[in-house]
Amino acid sequence: MDNPQEFLRSLFNAAVAAADPMLCIPPHLPQPPKGRTVVIGAGKASAAMARAVETNWQGPLSGLVVTRYGFAVPCERIEIIEAAHPVPDAAGRAAAGRIVELAKSLGPDDLCIAVISGGASAVLTYPADGLTLEDKQQLNRALLRSGANIVEMNCVRKHLSAIKGGRLAQAIAPARIVTLLISDVPGDIPGVIGSGPTVADDTTFAEARAVIEKYGIEPPRAIMDHLLKAENETPKTGDPVFANTSLIMAGRPKASLDAAAAAALAAGVRPIVLGDAIEGETRDVARQHAQMARKIIESGEAGDGPCVLLSGGETTVSIKGQGRGGPNGEYALAMALEMQGEKKVFALSGDTDGIDGSEGNAGAMIDPDTLTRAHAAGLDAMAYLQDNDSYGFFEKVGGLLMTGPTCTNVNDLRAVLVLP
Repeated sequence: MDNPQEFLRSLFNAAVAAADPMLCIPPHLPQPPKGRTVVIGAGKASAAMARAVETNWQGPLSGLVVTRYGFAVPCERIEIIEAAHPVPDAAGRAAAGRIVELAKSLGPDDLCIAVISGGASAVLTYPADGLTLEDKQQLNRALLRSGANIVEMNCVRKHLSAIKGGRLAQAIAPARIVTLLISDVPGDIPGVIGSGPTVADDTTFAEARAVIEKYGIEPPRAIMDHLLKAENETPKTGDPVFANTSLIMAGRPKASLDAAAAAALAAGVRPIVLGDAIEGETRDVARQHAQMARKIIESGEAGDGPCVLLSGGETTVSIKGQGRGGPNGEYALAMALEMQGEKKVFALSGDTDGIDGSEGNAGAMIDPDTLTRAHAAGLDAMAYLQDNDSYGFFEKVGGLLMTGPTCTNVNDLRAVLVLP
């Protein structure tokens, strides 16, 4: 293979292209209603989803969508607002308030098309009564550092919100709701994607408290008081508020993983798909995948031609250091340390939204010379890993995967190429 890095990048591009809202949203648009059609939504892909609705909609249309800074796309009839992610800000709080008021204006003859993707939990923030934006910011920072997975984090978020966990559906009723989802969570659980603002929530205040206790988080006093009172549960499955709602999973991680596998096969590389819902501590996942790659080499399994290990899902990082980076950079750095310059292995790990954590890279790529370049520059790769500073490491040795915002979000793609 002439250029392994270019090949790996092509797989990532194929995965992102398969989740393009302009491709996956139009086939699922409902029939126009008697009354108004209003689009509301939130998340990293929501602006592009809104544009896909607007471009393909016949008839009057209006709406309001909030997305992450840098993820806006131009729309003519739907207003796009940008807000902070992963820690919410005042712009997201203001947008959420406007969305609730718009929802309350809908009547029984109206249609609400809700476009929801990963990232909505942060950009669509509307604290429950008695809580402040600052309370939620402090808790979000603690959750992000704790190592909690997305299901656990969103369980807590839903029980601190006046809009998540089906509460937006309460505001929209009795209008019809069609929720179009692009999934970024393992298992494509509707109530977890963006904390499910229009979806029934079967988690409880007790479960939210259990997450706080499990990770030893000390939230602001107002938050703990709110969770202990448990006076107003989120609407559950079977609640009449959901009688006139429908859910459509328009984009899935599996479809993107399948697209990457098809691109590999077309290039003459045998794909070995490990699954689209990989979870766990990032370093542990990297170690497991490195062991798989070594077994392929030692067994001679790749002797007849190259193969590539493909996986999706969302791993977690228990942050102990002070560095910069996200789970994809951490995976790549841990993989480099595990492989120790193995000449037959190249790897890429990237977030399909184009942003790994809070930095400007989608992730990182490694090759057999990654550690050699680090040693030549006097860098201790293990020290960077321990400091959770994958961004700083790859910024110095090369290997940052830079794509910019992709305006979609179907979780991570990891590709480990094993040459014969």
